[in-house]
Amino acid sequence: MRSAWLVLTIVAIYIAVLAAISFFAGRSSRTAGSFASGGKVFPAVLIGFLLASEFIGTTASIGTAQAAYESGISAAWNVVSLGVGFVLFSLLLARRYRALGENTISGALARNYGPRVRIATSIVMVCALLIVAVSVYASGGAILSSLLGIDKSLAIVLVGALATAYVGVGGMRSVVYTNFLHAVIKLVGIIVLAIVAVHRVGGFGELRAKLPPEMFSPHGVGLSQIFAWMIAGIGATFATQYVVQAITTVGDSGKAQRAGFYSALVLVPYGVLAALIGVCSAVLFPHIKSIQAMPVLVTQLDPLLAGLVVAGLAGAMFGTIAALTIGASTLLFKDFYQPYFNPGADERRNMVFIRVAAGVAGLLPIVLALYASDVLAVTFLAKALRAALAVLVLMMFYAPRYGTKAGAFWTIVVSLVATIGWFLAGSPWGVDEAYIAVAVPLVVMTISHVFRRRGAETTVAPVAVTR
Repeated sequence: MRSAWLVLTIVAIYIAVLAAISFFAGRSSRTAGSFASGGKVFPAVLIGFLLASEFIGTTASIGTAQAAYESGISAAWNVVSLGVGFVLFSLLLARRYRALGENTISGALARNYGPRVRIATSIVMVCALLIVAVSVYASGGAILSSLLGIDKSLAIVLVGALATAYVGVGGMRSVVYTNFLHAVIKLVGIIVLAIVAVHRVGGFGELRAKLPPEMFSPHGVGLSQIFAWMIAGIGATFATQYVVQAITTVGDSGKAQRAGFYSALVLVPYGVLAALIGVCSAVLFPHIKSIQAMPVLVTQLDPLLAGLVVAGLAGAMFGTIAALTIGASTLLFKDFYQPYFNPGADERRNMVFIRVAAGVAGLLPIVLALYASDVLAVTFLAKALRAALAVLVLMMFYAPRYGTKAGAFWTIVVSLVATIGWFLAGSPWGVDEAYIAVAVPLVVMTISHVFRRRGAETTVAPVAVTR
């Protein structure tokens, strides 16, 4: 009982620190613009850690350990692929996004493909972000409830309400500062847990001796799965609302590029350590359910260390939810409310709306996570759609005259239908839906490029970007 109270006390202190950061950050969020952008220029390292923290949710932590428990160390590719995505993002897109000056993915694509694509992208992205939030609430709430010994529904509601509150109070500035803290706590927690796990096994030599060699193969999960993770990871970094939003808060294009590299420096070791924990659990606890690969180790830690690790897992949820909430509310504000319901740009009305939108975006997934668990079956949608949008982003920057505006619009529609259809069909021939999500834009844009009518106003114009 004393151990449980110590863990809860540590987590409560962590939440209190988040509340203080959010309160002081909120004093600077006096306009809707500053709420969405942070109202200042942030150092590249802060944004790098922010971006990494946004992607290290409960799935990246517990899911990677679970996959490693079943398939070996190669499960690390699940998170390492995101690090690879950020390296490529830094090399190919960071400077171009920053120079473009748009802080929404829909606004960036609209520069080249028109207003229809803006609306379609915004609708799809908001839905995708909320679907991811449902997954984070449901999976994270289940894990934290078992670690803290509280009801699952209560865990989901508490985490959702707290994350929504600090975003609603402080806006983007609070997300930057708190997600930096989340990233640090997550790294410390995963390092501690990995060290304890290896020590309990008896060292790396004992670990290798007690497991079959294929558990240590770099491609044990299968090359097809690794490539699918790569497509999803690269797509997520290239075309996600909160990545674009964060990159526009740095001072210049060089800092934007460095921010992506900092993210990779956090994500790659995190993925390897999470997989190592799963492999160690396969030795220490050979008969548990794989989903418990990480939590079961936490329950056997010293209470002080357990409190630190649980705070890190809570941070994994907070960080992801904060990013999803601020991203969805910014899209709703810029693409729907401001142009259609407040064209006069009344700042008071803008500020009220964006705070309410942040609240709704944070609280609505709680209801779905509590009462509609079947929604989790379509969490793939967010991953696949971002991969499809990533193809359009690359075309916009590197082949702006390829395809047509109508082709870009239908790319989004057909990608949605084809990817869902492929998933519901059970991924025929073992082809992951991520491959379909990438193939559809290439096919649709090629068809529109070949069959566009001469003289018609369908050819897209190149985006002017300062290198």
